[in-house]
Amino acid sequence: MKFVDQVRIEVKAGDGGRGCVSFLREKFIPKGGPDGGDGGDGGNVYFIVDESLSTLLDYRYLHHCKARNGAPGLGKTKHGKNGESLELRVPQGTLVYDDETNELLVDLTEVGEPLLFLPGGQGGRGNARFATSTNRAPRHAQPGVAGEHKSLRLELKLLADIGLVGLPNAGKSTLISSLSAAKPKIADYPFTTLVPNLGVVPYSGYKTMVIADIPGLIAGASEGQGLGTRFLRHVERTDLFLHLVDTSCMQEGDPLDNFEMINDELSRYDESLTGKPQIVVLTKIDVPEVREQVALLTKHFASLGHLVFAVSAVTGEGLKELVTALGNELDRLRGT
Repeated sequence: MKFVDQVRIEVKAGDGGRGCVSFLREKFIPKGGPDGGDGGDGGNVYFIVDESLSTLLDYRYLHHCKARNGAPGLGKTKHGKNGESLELRVPQGTLVYDDETNELLVDLTEVGEPLLFLPGGQGGRGNARFATSTNRAPRHAQPGVAGEHKSLRLELKLLADIGLVGLPNAGKSTLISSLSAAKPKIADYPFTTLVPNLGVVPYSGYKTMVIADIPGLIAGASEGQGLGTRFLRHVERTDLFLHLVDTSCMQEGDPLDNFEMINDELSRYDESLTGKPQIVVLTKIDVPEVREQVALLTKHFASLGHLVFAVSAVTGEGLKELVTALGNELDRLRGT
């Protein structure tokens, strides 16, 4: 399935049906009087959070979304049929912006009842409504009220408990595939991960946590380098970061400098991200030259106040301890 996390759509509620101008014409009923019915109301537009969806792909080529118009009124004071409402199903975590003003209109994070977004136009009144003692044969009716229209931008921010950050090829995809049933693409070249991946990890009995793996960051990511800020929005809602540090020959530069660079890019994108707690994970310790550096790096990151774990996603070493620590940290942050 193609991952789509931003789309632009035109949304319009249904127009109200026009009222009817009619007079009763039946045998033996002379001067039957006005009997024009009211027009039907236009359909509403609703947003519904659907837990089975994980992308905005449905709206990638559906640019115009319109509820049905109300039917016009009929003679014999028959009310026109109300227009059918439109339900827009979106994944949890969808932000709805006014595309013209860039105003955030609604943040769709709660699964539940449909949210009324645009009300349909009211149907016009028929001429039967305007009959009075002084105007017994009104020859006018109301047109229906036009439904509201908006140009929208939908953006998806994945809802996850933990966000994986690090350089390309730091081992994020391998780790999430070892901890969960997620099956991201894994290869020995940079930017193997081109879209975010979610993995559900069980811990402490029946509890679970959701981990988000986003494409690797490089220097200048906050200014659009590499995959830039395209996917950084997906870690904004996380409770904590799992910062993966790779000291193998796959990475260039000093691992400590790389660690600071990633944090600097997160800060440039959104300063609030630097306030999130981080757990440092030293990856690929099944490689001998990496294992030799574990003690020194652990001491350094611990001095900065970070919990540090050394793991091998290939052999499974250290994964159980890491999952336990992540569960305890999440419970602490949530006060549970």
